[in-house]
Amino acid sequence: MDINSALIHLMPEFRAYARSVSADPVDADDLVSDAVERALTAEKRPQDVDAIRPWMFRIIRNLTIDEARKRKVRREYFETESRFMNEDTLSAGMAGHGTLDDVLTRMAFEKLNPAEREILYLVDVTGLKYAETADVLDVPVGTIMSRVSRARRALLALIDDTNVTELKTVRTRPR
Repeated sequence: MDINSALIHLMPEFRAYARSVSADPVDADDLVSDAVERALTAEKRPQDVDAIRPWMFRIIRNLTIDEARKRKVRREYFETESRFMNEDTLSAGMAGHGTLDDVLTRMAFEKLNPAEREILYLVDVTGLKYAETADVLDVPVGTIMSRVSRARRALLALIDDTNVTELKTVRTRPR
């Protein structure tokens, strides 16, 4: 039996397992679809048909964990953003109380290369610990520490950049 036949044969078991780990049947079906896609595109697959079943369960489980992490990050991000929006609304009458610095920081953050943005987002925005970030990126903790350090230095350099400083000067002039 080839992998395609095995996947088709085991599909009811995959759906049942996905429904047991997911609260929503639609999400469970998406998990199975994603798992099958990963299985079919995987470079290394089990050669033994009996090993396909636990391998697929592991893929479904990992996808469930990944989705839970994504939802947590999104929820925390939106909570943080809504908190900032509420704070900005409350302090709208205060003459630029910190908002200009926030805007400049965000502008500088956008200028970072994707790897620097990713590491700072995971550590500084979402609040993941270095070990958790190392698990997400599948690199050693020491690598995370050095990447965070370099990314923070790059962000500070961009914030201190003359273009950003000029913008700050222009924006703070009395009208």
